[in-house]
Amino acid sequence: MERAPAKPKFTLGLVCATPGALTTLATLEITTGLLRHQRGDWGDLSQDDIEENELSLREGFRLLSAYQSAGGEKFWIITEADRSATTVLLPSEY
Repeated sequence: MERAPAKPKFTLGLVCATPGALTTLATLEITTGLLRHQRGDWGDLSQDDIEENELSLREGFRLLSAYQSAGGEKFWIITEADRSATTVLLPSEY
């Protein structure tokens, strides 16, 4: 039996992407990253950072996920503490 996908754990608010992310990443990569982020799949983070995100999820702090595109480009997704906005960006744009 196939397992149902995880439900979203928080709202994304207004979704934005930086110019670098828009020119470097495919739309599907951005969309997939946003879905993973919202479901608590934090991507390529250390165990400490994962635990920090879990605390942030419970306490209402900022959330960060890190992923890699098919072309090997690292990108981040950050949701603000008040859940008003989520931004997709390249680490060099931070």
